[in-house]
Amino acid sequence: MLVHQGRPSELGELRAAYESRLNKAFWTAEGCALRHPALELLQLMSTAADQSLDPDDNEAARITEAADATLPVSDTRCAQIDLALSLATIRYIHDLHFGRVDPKAAGFEIPARAPLKWTQLLETLAAAQNIQPILVSLEPTFNHYWALKKAFTRYRALASQTALTQLPPLPAKSVKPGELYQGAPALRTLLRELGDLPAGMDSQPENKTLDSQLTDALRHFQFRHGLVQDGALGRETWRQLTTPLAVRVRQIELTLERWRWLPPLDAPTIIVNIPQFRLFAFPGPADSEAQMVTMDVIVGRAFPGAQTPVFAADMKYVKFRPYWDVPYSIMKNEILPHLRVDPAYLQKHNMEIVASQDDRATAVEPTQPNLAALAMGKLRVRQRPGDDNPLGLVKFMLPNSHNVYLHSTPIRRLFGESRRAFSHGCIRVSDPAGLAEYVLRRAAGTWDRDQIEAAMHGTDNVRVDLKQWIHVMIVYGTAVATETGNVYFFDDLYGHDARLAKLLELRK
Repeated sequence: MLVHQGRPSELGELRAAYESRLNKAFWTAEGCALRHPALELLQLMSTAADQSLDPDDNEAARITEAADATLPVSDTRCAQIDLALSLATIRYIHDLHFGRVDPKAAGFEIPARAPLKWTQLLETLAAAQNIQPILVSLEPTFNHYWALKKAFTRYRALASQTALTQLPPLPAKSVKPGELYQGAPALRTLLRELGDLPAGMDSQPENKTLDSQLTDALRHFQFRHGLVQDGALGRETWRQLTTPLAVRVRQIELTLERWRWLPPLDAPTIIVNIPQFRLFAFPGPADSEAQMVTMDVIVGRAFPGAQTPVFAADMKYVKFRPYWDVPYSIMKNEILPHLRVDPAYLQKHNMEIVASQDDRATAVEPTQPNLAALAMGKLRVRQRPGDDNPLGLVKFMLPNSHNVYLHSTPIRRLFGESRRAFSHGCIRVSDPAGLAEYVLRRAAGTWDRDQIEAAMHGTDNVRVDLKQWIHVMIVYGTAVATETGNVYFFDDLYGHDARLAKLLELRK
């Protein structure tokens, strides 16, 4: 029996598709011969690994073997082959279009994509002269998905050369520019294959020092891996260099899976990629690097309870000179003990007690009854606007159940770190005025850079509602490819890659 592992939803789609054509076959002709669309589909499904999918999921080899077997042809056997190929097609296209794992199972709150019309799609494929363009149209349309697919093919080829990343150990903590390193020739070969050392730029391939060409190549490698770009061969750079390229292939595969979960990128859109510590704002539907507004960000710390969640929400308004509503846990554990000892603590830290999160709420005195109400969560502590406010001078509000939003910060030095996981979950942006300029193009009134700076450094708490909401997606990709040809890799900050890999194994 060929059809034996169909999920209830898949079998329901199959039943509807065959009933719509009065149970006539999609893929087989007279004598149970496979028609051209069937042969092309089976060929494409047999190379599913090239699409970062698992060929075993669609059983193309088993169906081909059954169709080629020299057994007596019967109506039942022919129907089984046709049904099996239809089921395999549904499963293959589902994985290519939606991904293999439900994002909710991975803990990601990504909006569900619109369902496909399977009956219509099977009819189209069965009548097609060329299947591949139809399948391509079902994959994500944004440029960076296709750039990453191209990188996947390239890195799979590189991964077969296992000796590439086998560099000699460091002789000390680091090898600085101009110093000797016995593995320099092997390092040159690796960086040339990865594209960090341009072809024709290596004039002394056997040179065993970190000369200027090798140092520049190392800086480019460090840039692609989120490292300090000092051109030295330190422990962290050496660790990234000696990471097997099969691991990089896996990172690309897992990120492609997540990119398939995303809805179409309609303008306007803001994306924050957590492991990259980077924000991308799209002025239009095309994700062209040259047209994006980009900036560094700070995300939540790596331990549970402080991680920035993966979700999507709409940015609806902006607040200049915001209040900071102190989270209850911070208030109870850090502020309340000081208040009980020093009633002037609030005044010293530009804070006040209020009864609600409304910016117009009136402050109350830190009396003993009010401190008791504070401890029970009936009152709140907030910090008044100012240069020392943790939210900085502007916050970008996208109402969501996590109470996570984007904001500026008075602690600018942290943007100089290569690994920027320092917040309690919210996202701090490095260029708040630049982001406000992008966002407020869709607000009532005229907001130029001077007006934005004036509002940030003024005295009033100002709310600006957006006429057109901006879709914000907080995503998680440890491999990113761009239109320039660069491929970036980042550490699995929250362990989401490891969890997704387990889910894919469980799916088998």
